[in-house]
Amino acid sequence: MTSKLSDLCAFADGRVAVADLNLDTYISTENMLQNKEGITRSAGLPTVAQTQAYRADDVLISNIRPYFKKIWFADRDGGCSNDVLVMRAKEGYHPGFLYYLLSDDVFFDYATATAKGTKMPRGDKGAIMRYTVPDLPMETQIGIADTLSALDARIAENRAINNHLYQGIEKHRKPESIWICPSSQVESIFQCVDKSVPGAFE
Repeated sequence: MTSKLSDLCAFADGRVAVADLNLDTYISTENMLQNKEGITRSAGLPTVAQTQAYRADDVLISNIRPYFKKIWFADRDGGCSNDVLVMRAKEGYHPGFLYYLLSDDVFFDYATATAKGTKMPRGDKGAIMRYTVPDLPMETQIGIADTLSALDARIAENRAINNHLYQGIEKHRKPESIWICPSSQVESIFQCVDKSVPGAFE
């Protein structure tokens, strides 16, 4: 059984004073990252008195050039620019499930196909709400959201480990290091010896 996205969520329409925001709670299309990578710290605050509000568990989507796939599952309350869609799950629907529905490439393909404009296409809010989604019981929604959330957490953990290892390698790398390979037919990286390592040729 399927439903329209409008059955699961609505666009939030609250406002918040910019004076109550900071660089960690203000979201614009500029500090939303491509390819579903979340957000980074904002470079500045708007000069207007009020802006669009969001709250924890809302799903924020950049409405400019939807093919960039900028989306964030809010973990705090804050404010955002008008070029960001704030999607709020309705009663009976799990916010995490909504986030993963909207994180699907199929949704971004749909939003891109129905967008308006050519130079800087914007998502059509009416078309977005007509997007077809599965209508599942709450227990199933929670199970899907929990499973995918656990996978995301593992991916984030592995990425952090990889970054730490990379930083360690960069920290100990010597710019004057000279690599000598005895043969053009190198079968293993261990055939290359770092001349800067003491005792390497002993």
